[in-house]
Amino acid sequence: MVTEGVFTPAHVLAEIIRRREVSSVEVVEAYLAQIARHNPDLNAVVTLDEDGARMRAREADAALASGEEWGPLHGLPITLEDAHPTSGMRSTWGGLPRLADHVPEKDGTVAARLRAAGAILLGKTSGPEIWPDSVFARTNNPWDLAHTPGGSSAGVGAAIAAGLTSLDIGLDTLGSIQNLAHYCGVYGMRPTEHRVPMSGVFFLDPARKFRVMSVAGPMARSVEDLRLALRIIAGSDGLDTHVPPVPWRDLERPKMADLSIAWSSEFPGSDTQDEIRTVVEGVTGQLAEGGATVEQSIPDVDLGDQFELGEELFDLLGGTFPEEPTAFSEEASVASKEHDSLEAYLMAWDRRDDVMRAWERFFADRDVLIMPAGTRTAERHGEEPTEPSEEYPYALSALSGCPMVVIPDGVDSQGLPFGLQIIGKRWADERLLGIAESVSELTGGFRQPPGY
Repeated sequence: MVTEGVFTPAHVLAEIIRRREVSSVEVVEAYLAQIARHNPDLNAVVTLDEDGARMRAREADAALASGEEWGPLHGLPITLEDAHPTSGMRSTWGGLPRLADHVPEKDGTVAARLRAAGAILLGKTSGPEIWPDSVFARTNNPWDLAHTPGGSSAGVGAAIAAGLTSLDIGLDTLGSIQNLAHYCGVYGMRPTEHRVPMSGVFFLDPARKFRVMSVAGPMARSVEDLRLALRIIAGSDGLDTHVPPVPWRDLERPKMADLSIAWSSEFPGSDTQDEIRTVVEGVTGQLAEGGATVEQSIPDVDLGDQFELGEELFDLLGGTFPEEPTAFSEEASVASKEHDSLEAYLMAWDRRDDVMRAWERFFADRDVLIMPAGTRTAERHGEEPTEPSEEYPYALSALSGCPMVVIPDGVDSQGLPFGLQIIGKRWADERLLGIAESVSELTGGFRQPPGY
């Protein structure tokens, strides 16, 4: 398998491996070669198990030869963000020094389900990239090494964009999957909150304090890859008590004429880059021409207040155990101490209930909302946004609990990619993916970064 094949969508690779048109060994070697060539510049893959991956690939090929199929990902090499505990493989939760050599005894639910489906774990990608004294080097954006790939699951987006892996599962609390997909020009999905078990993910904490807002979601190079992964990792595991027994449904793609689509190319109080705004407007115009009912509208919520509420909740949750190392800065630590009462916590959740109800009302007679995934393309390292309004896009799904898909939407004059976000009704992840597939056909899909 030539190196160019590493950009083949995961679902296609999985199929041709099962049909024995290409061997798992060949696919694993292609990804290992791509990692060897590009990872020294990117620092996206922080732990690599070459020997283990090769051995498992040989076993996968032998199994197929004898008529045994492990599952829908049989022999497919993948990576996982470092926050996911993986049996026998280093898991440092983003390079936290006290976990620098931590090797879990068992997989978390996400890793266990992917391996049970036949996936071969090549290694771990950087993230969450939040510790000021991380044991890992900074991750760079494959479109321009001087620019950030986004945060905090930095290695996931960079590895997918650069063809270092076929599939990865990121962690998102306040926009990590969305920001990375937008900055790196890849697909990402933040599923409905509590659709995917988080069992084992927060292994660094004495208690699972981030029981809400945080989700695990797939990142890939096509909508079908997102669906493939989510179908495997979603659903109750009997451990995460927040996950209801909602079965996955394989739905037909909805017809364009049956869709009611809301959109906006702007975020009130913010300034969106012209190139991003123009492309979003063009896509929604094409949807209208295709027969969809399209209106310019957003939920009746104050996006500034919604973003501030997300920050407050993050600080309240993150400051639950102040003796634990935190990456929330001194200001955040002070904020969490000021609001660490049960009253503040409950009042914040009461306000979130209001936000969620507003989104429920909005989606009562609409299928999706389409907006830019971010207001700007990736900034240079050290030039992170200073205006809160630039962060508004990342609070929409996180605070509403609604599922969201990011689709690559273009490349700006600096040669940096950007995306749009499609938000759907809670628990309607399957329908959202179908709509995202139709929208993706209008945007050109994944674009390979120059030089990869």
